[in-house]
Formats: sequence, structure tokens, C-alpha cells
Amino acid sequence: METFCKTKPFVENINFQRQREVCLRKLDLQSIDLPIRNTIIKLNKTEYCFTLQSCYGHFVHQFQTDIKNTEPLPQTDRILTVEYRIAYLALCIENNRKGRALFDALAEITKIDTAYIQFGCADWFWRQQVNSYVLQVEPERFKYADKIQIDYREALRIEEIRNRFWDSLAEFAEARSLK
Repeated sequence: METFCKTKPFVENINFQRQREVCLRKLDLQSIDLPIRNTIIKLNKTEYCFTLQSCYGHFVHQFQTDIKNTEPLPQTDRILTVEYRIAYLALCIENNRKGRALFDALAEITKIDTAYIQFGCADWFWRQQVNSYVLQVEPERFKYADKIQIDYREALRIEEIRNRFWDSLAEFAEARSLK
């Protein structure tokens, strides 16, 4: 994420619930990448957060030129480089006990692979919505980029991490939406 930065401390936001309602009313479910749509829907059922933006994470290469494709990378030795378009989740969290617990739980997701998953803020999200945080799947050395060129072997590694990342968020969202 081009404006990625360290996590910022929570601030008071007396307009959180109103902002949440407005954002959820404007949410176009069809614009969410299909593999993560149910996860986003379930996360938005919690009263102490709402999603701002997300991307499944896309791999573009000579045999797949659709920048929004969600197909797995093929098993081949014919692809040398891949354009990776960052997987991320940006959400706003309420400054209360449940919100801070959510913050802590989201930070734990980085432990899947700290070299490839970051938790922080994005300045432009924060300017639009205080208490907004971002989880992203991106090699640490490229954490400020929205898309990168990488070799095929690293793309396979990122794909595996991205899948574990979204699986963890899906389990997390499922557990929270049932409460």
C-alpha cells in the first residue's frame, strides 16, 4: 500500500456508528472480489468495525492478463515473472473494549508469516476515517507498493500466504458474526 505506515493510536470518534451506517449503506457487494465477499459481509456484522476497502490479491502473468482474476497460479515452469496486486483489508475499528480486542486479534494474523504480512495504517485511509487499520499481504521489502513484479517462485509463496491470510480472516469473521 503506497501510504502504508505504522499503526496509529486510537482516537475518540463520537461519530463512529453514524459513519459505519453510511459506509455500509454505500457498500457495493458486487465490487468485492468473490473469494472474500462472505468474509467481508461477516466482518461488517460486528457492531464495532466496518470495512473500508479490500482486495483478494491478484496474480497477472503471460498466461493470465486479467488484473482481477482470482484463479490459482498454474503449476508450470514457463512463467518467469508475475505481477502481484496486493491483497489487503482496510477497516475502521471503534475505540472501545471490543474494538481494541479486535485490533489485537488482527495484529496476531501477521504471525502467519511476518516477512509477508503487515498490520498498520494507511495515511490516506486515516485522513478519511480515523481509527482505520490495514492488514496486507506483501513482501516486507515492498510494503509500500500496491503492485510489484516478482519471480514465479516467490509468487507461489505469496499465493500460499495470501490463502492462509484470507482463511484466517474467514474463520475470524465467522466466529465474530455469530456473537
